[in-house]
Amino acid sequence: MNNRPTNNETVIYRAKCHWAILLGPVLVIIIGGLALKSQGYHATVLIVFGLVWGIFSYIRLRRTEIGLTRNKVLISAGVPTNKSYDILLTEIMFIDYYQPSLGSMLNFGKIIIVYNGKKKCALRFVSCPAEFVKEVQKQISVLSPSSTAEL
Repeated sequence: MNNRPTNNETVIYRAKCHWAILLGPVLVIIIGGLALKSQGYHATVLIVFGLVWGIFSYIRLRRTEIGLTRNKVLISAGVPTNKSYDILLTEIMFIDYYQPSLGSMLNFGKIIIVYNGKKKCALRFVSCPAEFVKEVQKQISVLSPSSTAEL
């Protein structure tokens, strides 16, 4: 991880991006391939767009890291620019997840973290988002048992 835990911390839970991040680019490439005979140049542009989108999505899939230590949430995500978050659990005001219909079937979703006043971190295509949120809430309750009622 880019934001490495300090000496006395170890990552106790890891989350990753879900392979469903590649579904959009694959669908665009398939549609472009089916339209290649009738649309020619336009379909080729669509295929190239799908390939470029797919490359960026694959890089994001491989490079995104989400970790939980006993004191903080560490996130490193983004392509082409890398965004890193180092969020103390004591600063988290709200954490939740959202799963669309396809996300419920394939077990991926969006994690939303509001911390340090009004700062917000949202990550899409997280694999097993409910488990990650549950682990974070559990770790927050270990730090301060009275704060779980707020989450």
